[in-house]
Amino acid sequence: MSGPPLRMTPELEKRLEAFKTLLATWNARINLIAPGDMANVDRRHIADSLQLLPLLPPAGAAADLGSGAGFPGLILAAAEPARTWHLVESDRRKATFLAEAVRILALKNVTIHQGRIEATNLPPVAVLTARALAPLADLLIHAERFLAVDGVALFPKGRNAEAELTAALQAWTLRVERHPSGTDPAATILRISEIARAGA
Repeated sequence: MSGPPLRMTPELEKRLEAFKTLLATWNARINLIAPGDMANVDRRHIADSLQLLPLLPPAGAAADLGSGAGFPGLILAAAEPARTWHLVESDRRKATFLAEAVRILALKNVTIHQGRIEATNLPPVAVLTARALAPLADLLIHAERFLAVDGVALFPKGRNAEAELTAALQAWTLRVERHPSGTDPAATILRISEIARAGA
């Protein structure tokens, strides 16, 4: 059900280095990540994104909501050039950064959608990701809309993961797998499928 583990190829290493250079330049002008995070961007953001790779389904298009500085969607797209990725970002400046990163990294598999998630139209996708965007109950509304029937959602969550899950189960039924984060001992990656509204 899940994809292969990461193989750090020379091409991916080159793309990640180019991305970090671009991120540092833009972060000095607009707020993409916290200034203090640049010193630990490899673990705090890049490794945190790449750890989702083995949890992705083996095939099918993907969408990342609230992509911001490109975590996790742009990083995963760089690691998976054969998979189509849709990155949705409402902030125009951040969407412009994403477009520039796609150009610099020569990612032919990425489409940027600048606008509110609620106003964005996408084809059904096999996988949906979102990182530090909204409570789980709100994310499930987007998952219901964008995911294909057999699709999966990957939502990294912090120390409140179980509380968010308990709240979401008041209105939703779903299948959930919990995976410990390799970059934050207090975090959990929720891999969710079979999403339906309770009582439907």
